[in-house]
Amino acid sequence: MNMQRRDVLRLLASTAVISALPVELMQSLQQARAQSGPGGSLRTLNAHQNLTITTMSDIIIPETTTPGAKGAKVNEFIDLLLTEWYDKPDTDHFLQGIAEADATSRKRFGKAFVDCTTAQQVQLMKTWDDEAMQYARALKAKPTGQMLPPPANFFYTVKRLTLVGYYTSEVGFSKELGKTIIPMKHAGCAPLSEARS
Repeated sequence: MNMQRRDVLRLLASTAVISALPVELMQSLQQARAQSGPGGSLRTLNAHQNLTITTMSDIIIPETTTPGAKGAKVNEFIDLLLTEWYDKPDTDHFLQGIAEADATSRKRFGKAFVDCTTAQQVQLMKTWDDEAMQYARALKAKPTGQMLPPPANFFYTVKRLTLVGYYTSEVGFSKELGKTIIPMKHAGCAPLSEARS
């Protein structure tokens, strides 16, 4: 499964997320999710990091008539990937991204991201999302075969993992997609404002 994991992580960084993942790799992610079990304890994210990821992911996919990212336990999915799928340098880089998000939040609002108001959190995330979209546009415009360096923007990774984590969950898979492996329409790299409308 090691090669599959690397394939999945490579695709997560370089494609239009759900709509471009091969079915077998979607199934691998769903199986990994199932193996983590219900209400599994976190192994990589500490309490503060977990709350930060839970808050961000729930702003990306809020609860509507169906549960949002929080209800789909996207935070546990991300913790699973960080623990079992990512290499240590990549995991460390992700955790450093959380710390940097807090540093930006403190600089702008004088408090950690999770202690900000929802309006402040959304404001920060829209700024990070604008930067992430610049990377996504560059990725889309690159000539075939040319590799771009991984995004420096932490939010780009959070957003992609949130989308994949949600749509490989029971909630996202059955209630949102109606048990369709690949959604007919999905704005995988749409700006945050479009994705929430």
